[in-house]
Amino acid sequence: MSLENVPEELAAERSHAELRERVHFAGGASKQRRNVVAFKFGGSSLLGAERMLHAAGLVRAATRASGVTVVVSAMKGVTDHLLSIARALADGKLAHARREAELVLHLHLDVLEDLQLSEDDDLRVRRELQLLGRDLLHEIPVHGRAAAAGAELFDRLASFGERFSARLFAAALEKSGVPAVPVTSSDFVLTCDTFRDAQPHLEKSKQRGRVVLLPLLEAGVVAVVTGFIGATPDGRITTLGRNSSDFSGAIIAHVVDADELVIWTDVDGIYTANPNESAEARLLHELSYDEAHALAASGAKVLHAKVLPLAAETEMVVWVRNTFNPQARGTRIGTRRPLPDSRAASQDSVPICSISSQQRGAA
Repeated sequence: MSLENVPEELAAERSHAELRERVHFAGGASKQRRNVVAFKFGGSSLLGAERMLHAAGLVRAATRASGVTVVVSAMKGVTDHLLSIARALADGKLAHARREAELVLHLHLDVLEDLQLSEDDDLRVRRELQLLGRDLLHEIPVHGRAAAAGAELFDRLASFGERFSARLFAAALEKSGVPAVPVTSSDFVLTCDTFRDAQPHLEKSKQRGRVVLLPLLEAGVVAVVTGFIGATPDGRITTLGRNSSDFSGAIIAHVVDADELVIWTDVDGIYTANPNESAEARLLHELSYDEAHALAASGAKVLHAKVLPLAAETEMVVWVRNTFNPQARGTRIGTRRPLPDSRAASQDSVPICSISSQQRGAA
């Protein structure tokens, strides 16, 4: 279920009644709590239909043993297009802003075409994307002068990337045989009104989010939640800042009391150095919360600095894994487990530093 804060989008969303019906036909509530996993997919993991279907396969495999909730970023490059619309509006370049908005819509319609859904599903998702595209174009005056392009407009425009992405990835899951629905995080992630860097009210967001997400988990329906965005108490869309989708993943994992959060990216995990620059770089298989948080807090491009304190509160295990090499174990972050002497000596003898932002990418 996803009820947008933009009034024009309401017609495209599933109603509360439709959501309850979906949960009912998916099997109702389970009697015993299953292991719960939150997956977060970044932009490079979702770039195009082939990658979305590959990621959907990872989710499908996980649903055999666990309840799964998914958090998605915008497709790689889309947020930059959306922010360029905001800058064009600020400069009064309405024609350029409109071309960029149309480009964003057609990028997603092309992915939908490549997903090769059934006729009914294609029509439904196409209508949802077109309505989102209409709302995006509605932000751009046809003629005259644009309204002042302040931080609030930047956030509203930037939110469209995740909203498009969630609909497409939910469709990819459905095609893969996994019941799924897109959910807009601004329905329940409550934030302050510091636009472009909003801070979430975690406990209020958790209370609100459980009402939305737990019935889906209990019914075996995968919620595909938009990362990056929230809303003020009066319903204005906010963003948690650039590169905050990992933090969004941790928030959603916190809402559903996930046992594990898996950050799916485009490298095998966290290394002792940039493997592109050092032949001695080694993959770190185990990190404590404190070690990983120290890396993030010092500016290393590992995880958002706010992920680890939130995970440590409930001792939720965080994994950094490679979407394109899922056979690799990845890096586990959590309470330290005893290691054999040889492995412990090996890890302790190497200074811990992160892969570079260029190596990690915008996954």
